[in-house]
Amino acid sequence: MRNGKGAARAPVLQFTNCRILRGRRLLREDLWVRGGRILDPERLFFEERLVADEQRDCGGCILAPGFIDVQINGGFGVDFSQATEDVGSGVALVARKILSHGVTSFCPTLVTSPPEVYHKALGCSLMRPLVSVPQLLKAPHAARTQAHGSCGAMFLPRPHCVLPQIPVKSGGPHGAGVLGVHLEGPFISREKRGAHPEAHLRSFEANAFHDVLATYGPLDNVRIVTLAPELNRSHEVIQALTARGICVSLGHSVADLRAAEEAVQSGATFITHLFNAMLPFHHRDPGIVGLLTSDKLPPGRHIFYGMISDGTHTNPAALRIAHRAHPQGLVLVTDAVPALGLGNGRHTLGQQEVEVDGLTAYVAGTKTLSGSIAPMDVCVRHFLQATGCSVESALEAASLHPAQLLGLEKRKGTLDFGADADFVVLDDSLHIRATYISGELVWQAEEAKQ
Repeated sequence: MRNGKGAARAPVLQFTNCRILRGRRLLREDLWVRGGRILDPERLFFEERLVADEQRDCGGCILAPGFIDVQINGGFGVDFSQATEDVGSGVALVARKILSHGVTSFCPTLVTSPPEVYHKALGCSLMRPLVSVPQLLKAPHAARTQAHGSCGAMFLPRPHCVLPQIPVKSGGPHGAGVLGVHLEGPFISREKRGAHPEAHLRSFEANAFHDVLATYGPLDNVRIVTLAPELNRSHEVIQALTARGICVSLGHSVADLRAAEEAVQSGATFITHLFNAMLPFHHRDPGIVGLLTSDKLPPGRHIFYGMISDGTHTNPAALRIAHRAHPQGLVLVTDAVPALGLGNGRHTLGQQEVEVDGLTAYVAGTKTLSGSIAPMDVCVRHFLQATGCSVESALEAASLHPAQLLGLEKRKGTLDFGADADFVVLDDSLHIRATYISGELVWQAEEAKQ
């Protein structure tokens, strides 16, 4: 067989002496990569009659799909909810830092903010009325790319806007890929607002989805919106968001089970940090938690739910209950705050001041939890230990399941042939040894370099 080297063909990499996670099993097979994608070796051998250009011995390690974090508020001193002159550089810093924790894709998350921050972030300077909000709703997707403000007129963005500076972006040596923004609030419950500032919460007024557009501005970079389904006219909003390909998540809510089921029937597919900031489970009305075993969901509809497995937000018994009730829907999230990686002291989360004490972050001066300071690999290891699940299940909760939630399971969260070659190399205790994006080494532990 020939090696087929040449400028016209990307090199073939063969990762040997490893166990790869594929089809919910750890298989003792080699992983083949070319051109940033997972390669089928049989086609390479028998159709192209080629062999590998380079072999890399993995030393018996596990190769799993790269982790995907769909709820992360910032980290390493960067607060995604703060409008700055260069939002992009902060996102880039976090994207680079989380590579060491196995994250290859993420959704930067913005928490509830005051109108002027949203307008700064998503509306910006009024130039002239280009088109009204009703016209915007009727326009094709390509025409809905300019920002607009609460008055219903179209706006041209200012340099300091947040959302235009967080575009969907492929990952690489520069950092993890951005899959789109997660907007958590301000359309949430006052009673279950958690660390979200009460003064800036909003409800849906008579114009429903128009109010969403007037609050957020253009939705082109948005992937997930968390809202409380008990808010009046929320179902109109859910239908409008899902029609635009945006995932709707239920959270920070006092909804009963019936309201939650109706929201899923309208198109919602996710639950934001299960058990936290929602009504506690009750045997006569389990609330949003009851969606895990509800028989009122549309045929074929799959509900996913986020879990903060940091040892603080969720008791191990609650983790086990959720996992055993609905293992295929569990999505590990960090809900990491800007204090991630910084240690004890006072930090920010949007408009709130956060105090970190040990492994816990609180709204300063209270005992209200304010996100997590645990990175994704720590969450995976704690989840494995707390639930007693299989290694395969723990890894899929941070990779395959979030990819399925976002409809990306053909490209992300899998090592199937043809998928993006985003993967992590882990030892038997699930510590990250190396991270690859598109088949390229983007981070490696010091001890692995020896």
